[in-house]
Parts: sequence; C-alpha cells; structure tokens
Amino acid sequence: RSTDYGTTYEKLNDKVGLKTILSYLYVCPTNKRKIMLLTDPEVESSLLISSDEGATYQKYRLNFYIHSLLFHPKQEDWILAYSQDQKLFSSVEFGRRWLLLHEGVAPNRFYWSIMGSGREPDLVHLEAKTVDGHSQYITCKMQNCSEATRNKPFPGYIDHNSLIVQDDYVFVQLTSGGRPHYYVSYRRNAFAQMKLPKYSLPKDMHVISTDENQVFAAVQEWNQNDTYNLYISDTQGVYFTLALENVKSSQGLEGNVMIDLYEVAGIKGMFLANKKIDNQVKTFITYNKGRDWSLLQAPDTDLRGNPVHCLLPYCSLHLHLKVSENPYTSGNIASRDTAPSIIVASGNIGTELSDSDISMFVSSDAGNTWRQIFEEEHSVLYLDQGGVLVAMKHTSLPIRHLWLSFDEGKSWSKYSFTSLPLFVDGVLGEPGEETLIMTVFGHFNHRSEWQLVKVDYKSIFDRRCAEEDYRPWQLHSQGEACIMGAKRIYRKRKSEKKCMQGKYAGAMTSEPCVCTEADFDCDYGYERHSNGQCLPAFWYNPSSVSKDCSLGQSYLNSTGYRKIVSNNCTDGVRERYTAKPQQCPGKAPQGLRIITSDGKLTAEQGHNVTFLVQLEEGDLQRSLIQVDFGDGIAVSYANLSSTEDGIKHIYQNVGIFRVTILVENSLGSDNAVLYLHVTCPLEHVHLSLPFVTTKNKEVNATAVLWPSQVGTLTYVWWFGNNTEPLITLEGSITFTFSVEGMNTITVQVSAGNTILQDTKTIAVYEQFQSLRLSFSPNLDDYNPDIPEWRRDISRVVKRALVEAIGISSKHILVAVLPGLPTSAELFILPYQDTTGEHKRTAADLEQISETLIQKLNQNLVYFELKPGVRILVHAAHLAA
Repeated sequence: RSTDYGTTYEKLNDKVGLKTILSYLYVCPTNKRKIMLLTDPEVESSLLISSDEGATYQKYRLNFYIHSLLFHPKQEDWILAYSQDQKLFSSVEFGRRWLLLHEGVAPNRFYWSIMGSGREPDLVHLEAKTVDGHSQYITCKMQNCSEATRNKPFPGYIDHNSLIVQDDYVFVQLTSGGRPHYYVSYRRNAFAQMKLPKYSLPKDMHVISTDENQVFAAVQEWNQNDTYNLYISDTQGVYFTLALENVKSSQGLEGNVMIDLYEVAGIKGMFLANKKIDNQVKTFITYNKGRDWSLLQAPDTDLRGNPVHCLLPYCSLHLHLKVSENPYTSGNIASRDTAPSIIVASGNIGTELSDSDISMFVSSDAGNTWRQIFEEEHSVLYLDQGGVLVAMKHTSLPIRHLWLSFDEGKSWSKYSFTSLPLFVDGVLGEPGEETLIMTVFGHFNHRSEWQLVKVDYKSIFDRRCAEEDYRPWQLHSQGEACIMGAKRIYRKRKSEKKCMQGKYAGAMTSEPCVCTEADFDCDYGYERHSNGQCLPAFWYNPSSVSKDCSLGQSYLNSTGYRKIVSNNCTDGVRERYTAKPQQCPGKAPQGLRIITSDGKLTAEQGHNVTFLVQLEEGDLQRSLIQVDFGDGIAVSYANLSSTEDGIKHIYQNVGIFRVTILVENSLGSDNAVLYLHVTCPLEHVHLSLPFVTTKNKEVNATAVLWPSQVGTLTYVWWFGNNTEPLITLEGSITFTFSVEGMNTITVQVSAGNTILQDTKTIAVYEQFQSLRLSFSPNLDDYNPDIPEWRRDISRVVKRALVEAIGISSKHILVAVLPGLPTSAELFILPYQDTTGEHKRTAADLEQISETLIQKLNQNLVYFELKPGVRILVHAAHLAA
C-alpha cells in the first residue's frame, strides 16, 4: 500500500492474514476510502473490508462464492453480489451482511434502477430463469424480493441473456417465428416494439449508447455477416432511422461481437466508424451523431516533413478503433473528456485500413486535421488534462525511454525513465484532476519480480497556468462552426506556455445556431435521396395516420424530417421541418388482424388464451368490435381501446375453432379470421395390432390415445427397416407384409409440442395356429391390467408351456390380452432353423397343438405367481 503516489510502500500481509490468498480488489466508486478484497474461493470464501483506504481491514466470512460485484452508482454502501451458482445477493452495509434476492439469475443481467429522476434508487432489475427454463424480466426492492413483491414489467417470457437496462431505457428481445423482435421501455413505461425500417429484418442488435435521450444501436441485418448498420432513434427509443451502413465487426476473445465504432470523449455527437465498401474498410467521422459522415483528411506531411500525396476520396487516413479492455494497456485509439480536442490513434494512410505499416497519428482540433507522430505503435497517456502526452513504444523488447509532448502532440522530447532496460507490462496514469504522475510496471528479465517505476512530471512545471496562458478554441467540422445546433468555444492552453493546468474548466461558451436543413435527419419511414431530400421509402405509406387518432382529435403529421434529439438550434427552418398538428380524418377500418398474444395458433383446453386485435387504419374510439370465438360464445366491445390488454377466452373442448372478428364504424368495416387449434396434453400412446399375421394378408393397426380427445394430431408410422415413414391424420392404418419373420411397427403421435411413440413386434408367416388360453380365476385378483404386467405374465406362461411339452421356445408366442377375466392368445409358429431347413409343415403344427391341448387338459401347465399361489393354464378354443 502506498499513500504517496508510489514513492514508498507498506507491506499489508499481517493486516489481511499471512496465509490469506486474495483474488480481487474492489474500490467503491463513490467513496475511494472504502475498499473490498475477495479471497481465493478455492481456499475460502471471505471478504476483507477497509474504510480507511486500505490501512486496516475487517474479515467477514461468506456462505456463497462471489463471481462479481455491482456497486450502486450513488449509495456507497449498497452492493449487489452475483455468486458462482447464479444467485444474486444484496447488501446495504458494504458487504458486512448479505440478503439473497433471487436464484437462477442470468450472468451480467442485473442492474440498479438509475434514471434522471432518481426515483426508486433501491429497485433492482434482473433477468431470471423460471422452473421450466424460460427467462423473465423481474424488478424488486433490494431488501425485499419475495414472490409477492416482485414485478414483471414485460408480459410473458424473454429471450435468454437479452435484458439491458441503460439510463432511461430498458430493452428486451423476444424471438418468435424464427425472428428476433426487440422491445423498449422509456422511463419505465409500457414496452413498445422497436421499429426499424420494414425490411431490415435484424439478426442481432447491440445498444451503443443511450445518452441525451436517444438510442444509438448497431443492427446486423438479414443479408450481413461481418458488418452492422448503425441506427438512431427518437426520444422514446421506438422509431429508428439509418445512420451508417456496413460498419465492420469482429469477434472478441470471448466470442463477443466488437463493432468498429468509437465515441470520441468530450464532444457529444462525435463518432468514428470503420465502414466496409467493396471489400475495403475505410474510416469515417461524424460530428452530428450520424447525420453526416466524411472520410478523414490525411496529414499534409509525413514524420520527416516530406509531402504526402493523398487526395480525397481516393486516399484518406484510416484508424484502428479497438479500445483496450485492460486498464494497464492502451488500445488503438484514445480521447478524454477533459481534453476534448485531442485524439490519438494508430492507423495508416491509403485507400483502405491496413494491419501493416501502422503509424501513430494525433489530432488536436477534434479530427479535422491529423499529424503523424510515430512510425510504430505506442501507448499514449493523457496527464494534466492533455497538457502532457506521454508515449511509450509497443514492443516485446526491454526499453528505457519514453516520449513527452507539451503542445498537444506537435513536438516530442525523449526522456529516460529507468537506468536498466525494462520489459514493460503496463502503464497506469494516476487518477485525479491535478496529478502529473504515472506508474510503469514490468520486469528486468523473465525471472525477476515485478518492478514499479514512478514517474513524476511536476518538477517540469514551475507554476500553475493563469488566465493569460489560455486562448479560445472553437469546435468546428471542416470550418463549419455550428455543430449539433450550437457554437461551442473551449479554453485551450497556448502551445508555447509551459504551465500546469490543474482542474478542468469545461467549455467556455455555447450559443445556439439558427436551424438549417443540416440540423434535421430523415423521419421514420423516409430515406435521404441524392438531392438531400427525405422522401418516403417504398414500404411506407405517409397517409396512414396513427391508429390512436380519433375523429375530433389531432395528430402530428410528419414533414419527412425530424430534428436530431440533442440538437440545440433555434428558429430558421425549424418551423418548416417540424411535424404539424392536423385534425384526425375519419377512416374506415382497414388492415384488421387477430393474433394470439404468444403468436401461436395453438391453445390448451381449460386455459386462458389471449387474442390481440391489430388495425392498421381506422378510428379506434368510434368503432364497434364483435368477436366470435367459434365455440358458440361471442362478445362485443364499444371501442377498440378497451381491447388493448387483449381479449381473454377459455375453451372447454378440444378441436379447431374458427375465430372471427368484425370491426365497423360509420365509414365502413373490416373482418379477419383465425383458426385456433385447441388441444389437451397427450399422456400415453398404445399401438394395438395382432401379434401374428398371415403373409400378404391385410392387417389393421390402431393408435389408442389417452386421453382419447386431444385435438389435432399427426401420426408418423415406421415399418421394419424402412427409412421413409408414412404420415397420416388418422389413427388407424391397414398394411400387408410380403416377407415372413418378425417385423416391428412404430407409431409416433405429434400433438402440439409433444411427441409420444409406441413400438410393437408382429410375426408374419404363411401359416400358423393359435389357441385361446384361460387361467385359474384367482389370477384376476392379481391383474392390475397394465402392459408391463401382461408382458411379464406372457413370459412366465411361455416358459411353463415350453417346459411342459419340451419344444423350442421359437415355436410359440404368448400374448396376455387386456381386460378381465384374464386370457391369453397362444400362437404356434412354423419356426425354421438357421440352416434354412427343417421348417415345420402344417401337419407338424397340428401335432404340436394337439400335444399342447392334451397337456393343458391334464392340468400339467401351471406356474407359481407367488409363494402359495399356483395358477393353472387351460385351453379355451383353437383357431387357424
């Protein structure tokens, strides 16, 4: 532990326990004095808690193993802990006591309820699995998450690992019909389906940002594999318009999707993106959140001052946009909120982005112009609000020098930071507004311990900056000063002044601009054409007004344009481009649909089924709705708004029901039909067929079901070794066998999501004899009349017959029949030995049957059912 920025260290082994093995360290984000250490779970499960910046610790044992922690962003003592067995715990005492909130919580799908209003700070959002494996979105208080107090804001189930809670928005995904559908809740209101252009047909979606009351999302569409399209929403997060197509994506180390998009820190609405064009990847920049994009102008000269011949749009600067997930190493690009104009990145000059010939570039005017600063990759740290830039070479070799710039990267000086060359593992800039200290850690050789090198730049400055050391700097985009509807002027230190800046002051002034066409994006359903106009897409009908629009009310009629949400422009063309209120026209119902709430065409007998009514056009408030459920029951509603939560109905019988709906008003009517299959669960299938049949003779097979009425069924029949089944809608079939021997028949019965099957064996011969058997009446007392019992008794009777007359068991087949009194069928078969000879003739079969009857009549065939219970087998009658 060091309290002097790494100059000296105090050993803490005795304070945490000499034998304690630590696995992780957490610092409370709202109170840096509070620290939490986790022990190695393979040794013990404990927490070590400090309230004095790690000077002293208290140890608390846990009855669960922590996988990750989530601190509350405002309340310093509130923590959520996720265990290795998917349980979520909460603490209001900085980990000293824990309460189990919920089990079966999805990894990383739990959130604090943080919104601009700050209401319900103790509400927790989580995604949890139900007993049957489905996922649900649940909210509850951090100190009370019982079944009675939980809320389920989204009706029904959601896709696994799809819950996202970010700022004022909640997102979930629900896949139906093979397509994912995305839903959003704004400020915890009811969920609405997110509206992308009609034929985007998304395969995947990632929320990029939700700040400034707007959603920026990356969507992979049906025809994309390694690219995503960027979309931007209205305030509610419902209606999305295209911002940029074909942004490059790649797979991260853990299989996560990484999109080549970078939000520049310190300047709202500024992004860099790598776009794929004709198999080439090029870097584009936007200053207005995706409304306009342009290529990056390459530097005029290279590192040696030689002119660079690079003409837009054929040649430009391209940057690598990956951000490091490791806090001790820098990524390919860096910017800071406290240094809003400075961007440092690795890249190349040419026709496309390349992984070779990588150099380092810096911009000190927010991406308008760039300078080459190194010919190899370097890690760059920002110190003193960007007043000092520190660069260290990316190399696997040991180094002893670093580079410093005091003029935003225009010039660099070489400094030695260690006497012996050091293999650098990482660099860490000290947190805080005024520090000029960095720590380099690494090792002198592969066998040495870690070395920490503290580098303090305070001595370079002899004073703090005064007002006269600064100059105003206006943010612009290639000379255009109005960005996002405002002129923003920042305060920059003059490049020739060498003083310490200290605390960041932010933008000096910001004044609104007069609105121009450039401040407006295309509205939902509209596309920008080459002349700059926003015109309706082929799939969009601008005349279809909102379904909530009722005669006598008004609605906002789009001009085809919408102001970018966080744009601050005033007056100018704002009036012309802003949607105008208009009186709602009376319209006849049109585009009526009726669906079930889960999108399925099946329902279960005796359970609620919810029907949803959808209408593209028509006056909802003044329409009469009539619904006929097809089972003799019908209902009527005075207006469609009363059916917003769905129309519920319970079917008492199974079958296919024709559900019809009629919506009418004074201007016309429309109707729709849905055919609903009502079923009950299929519990058992029994295949009924003869045990033995004659060759080339028709045989009937029947699938007997329990319960007998389960609704619409499909039967799949498999015969012997046939690879192609027979599929029927009837539960009985007839068939013939042309080859002698034992054959199997399998029937599979499909009812909804359930498939059950039964398999039976049938013997096929040209000739055979059969004999009905009866038993001592006391056998009925032990007959439960189930298939397993009948199979066991058949085996016992067969063994008794074989022993009584001394013939091969291959000659006879016994089948105990269902029902009472207990009876059985005995089949005498013309068994043929393995050589194909000595096949029994009809006379042989006759002789065997006579011998059997004789033994049966003499009461010589019997078996012991249990100690003291003997069962005699009798002959009933003979058949051929």
